[in-house]
Amino acid sequence: MSIYSPKYGLESVNAELKDCINELRFKSIGIVDVAVVSLEGLPIVSLVLEKVEETRFAAMTAAMLSLGERVATELNKGLLKKIFVEGDHGYIVTMQAGDCAVLTVSATTDTKLGLLFLDMERAASKIANILAFH
Repeated sequence: MSIYSPKYGLESVNAELKDCINELRFKSIGIVDVAVVSLEGLPIVSLVLEKVEETRFAAMTAAMLSLGERVATELNKGLLKKIFVEGDHGYIVTMQAGDCAVLTVSATTDTKLGLLFLDMERAASKIANILAFH
């Protein structure tokens, strides 16, 4: 877990974000990886398995967000709420967490998606509040 950007350099912010993503990871069954990423694709804080490279996970999150926003705009679907990717072995879900961050989760196929979306929305709101006040 780490914070790369000097903007988020406060230890209290780091601790609050870690608590938030820890709570999310262990609240929803099936979550494997959780990351809070800057809009530029830099990892802010994460809980990722050793086989997943944190910076690559963050960069892919930013790329998905950029493309998703463009598709939503071009196809007149309004503001992007979430990006959902389904593969044979699980899901990747990305959603905005305030004005300067994105929350991304990797989960297994046994994850209950409705609960995952709800838990992620709550976590994204907490993350937005944490970053807005620091």
